[in-house]
Amino acid sequence: MRLIRGLNHLEPLRDGCVLTIGNFDGLHLGHQLVIEKLAEHGRRLQLPTVAMVFEPQPLEYFLGDHAPSRLTRLREKTIQFAKLPVDELLVLPFNRSLADCDAEHFIRDILVERLRVKHLVVGDDFHFGKARRGNFALLQHRGQEYGFEVEDSHSFELAGLRVSSTLIRDALGEGQLEQAKLMLGRDYSVCGRVAHGDKRGRELGFPTANVRMFRKNTPIVGVFAVTMTGLNGSEHQGVANVGTRPTFDGGAKVVLETHLFNFNQDIYGHYVEVHFKKKLRDEIRFASLTELKQQIHHDVEQAQQYFQQQMPRP
Repeated sequence: MRLIRGLNHLEPLRDGCVLTIGNFDGLHLGHQLVIEKLAEHGRRLQLPTVAMVFEPQPLEYFLGDHAPSRLTRLREKTIQFAKLPVDELLVLPFNRSLADCDAEHFIRDILVERLRVKHLVVGDDFHFGKARRGNFALLQHRGQEYGFEVEDSHSFELAGLRVSSTLIRDALGEGQLEQAKLMLGRDYSVCGRVAHGDKRGRELGFPTANVRMFRKNTPIVGVFAVTMTGLNGSEHQGVANVGTRPTFDGGAKVVLETHLFNFNQDIYGHYVEVHFKKKLRDEIRFASLTELKQQIHHDVEQAQQYFQQQMPRP
């Protein structure tokens, strides 16, 4: 899969492509089904499969810090897209120019002239262009004029519920990690590079790997049993805290701190993935560091018991 940042880096698609457009936040099972079906059309028409996403996501552009929490950063999204039958991931910068782009201009100049789309898959509630004037009906009408098919992505249901990024976000916020996993098709995870922290965990006897979240909002807060991958091909168990560390400073910056069991290696600079398995408790403020240390001991015991229970029985 090729990652293309902006139309200026897009090589001419002489024969066209099959295309889908959306945020694809979380790249859940519904999204994956859309990609699989689109790839079938690509094989039928012998055309590349292209997914178009926006960065930042439109609501982040318009609402800033008040936008809904994000499930996946662009790099995490790219990692998941690479596992699917996508030939090119086209990332358009969502800025004032794109926000003010007329819907007709978007269809004619981007979809037809630049991408030469032959088959387009979007949700029937998809809106685009200035003031969101473009919609599914307009795409269908212009598709007949310009010679491309338009298909509804349809909803994907699980246990009678329409799988969506919003529903996953809600499940994570309520600590229902298994429910989120069912909709994602995998454990919810966060990727990032291990960075130096203030060494508070080490002072408490529980050294942590600190991963920068790079999110304005996070859908998941609290203490969790986790595993970490990205370290020499091994999976390591541990306990992680996601939050603002109210016992210390309680600032606005959300941090992810992971204590790995029986682990003592220098992993600064490693790009890792933290997989959330079970929520243990909410993040709370402790009256003293002694109380916090006692609670961390308890958190570690709870997480270790959880992993022991997951081990296959002989």
